Amino acid sequence: MTRNEPSELLAVANAAIDGVEESFRAGLGAAPAHFKGQGDFATEVDLAIEKRLCSLLTESTGIPVVGEEDTSGKVPAGETPQTVWVVDPVDGTANFSAGNPLCGILIALIDGGKPLVAAASFPLLQRRLSATAAGDFESTGGPAAGFGGGEDSYGFEESRGHVGCSTHLPTDLFADLRRTGLRPRMTGSVGLDSAFVAQGVFDGAINFSPHPWDNAAGALFARAAGGCATDPDGNEWTLGARGLVVGTRQVHGTILDAVARLKD
Repeated sequence: MTRNEPSELLAVANAAIDGVEESFRAGLGAAPAHFKGQGDFATEVDLAIEKRLCSLLTESTGIPVVGEEDTSGKVPAGETPQTVWVVDPVDGTANFSAGNPLCGILIALIDGGKPLVAAASFPLLQRRLSATAAGDFESTGGPAAGFGGGEDSYGFEESRGHVGCSTHLPTDLFADLRRTGLRPRMTGSVGLDSAFVAQGVFDGAINFSPHPWDNAAGALFARAAGGCATDPDGNEWTLGARGLVVGTRQVHGTILDAVARLKD
């Protein structure tokens, strides 16, 4: 299989998710087992699912995998190849460990620094998304209206403007977003924040995570759904970006303005 077959590569990503969803559901509430830093940990379920995803993806495509939890199949740091799978086996691990359903599985294929295909599942919410850079987009479990950024969408001054915010967002930025009239929300899962934008639940989302497994899928979902997706400086999201801003044109622009004010 080659990188020139995004539809087949997407089918592989979805099949890999199919292969781990049961383990994900069964593992809800797993205890912290591997501590990576203050407030940051992985469970045994994280490691088991990532190992399985690495195996399924590499066996089917021969493309290497960069995973969050450093299990077998991960590419050594500093050696990211031109084409690579990035996976987050449990996005929102703290939620998952606490029995909170706001968590999911993220897979994206990055080619030339940009996401080519992406698939994500939030099994406990019965939501699933998939997309290709060619504009293909499928979403299940979201509002029937889908992405909220069309010509008929309400402005956030008219009771919209829900924005997913990382728990690590600077307090000053959070407060500034509120002053603009936006309505910050914290799910505890940056992948879910971006998925909610693509599904029309949120109108925007922001985080400053530098990790591609957190943001590659969300950037592609937002674009494929008709929204904007950049890094916090307004540049196209690519591998190495330190964060992600997605949203409707209006909300995306308002978030970028707030980020710029924070730097002044």
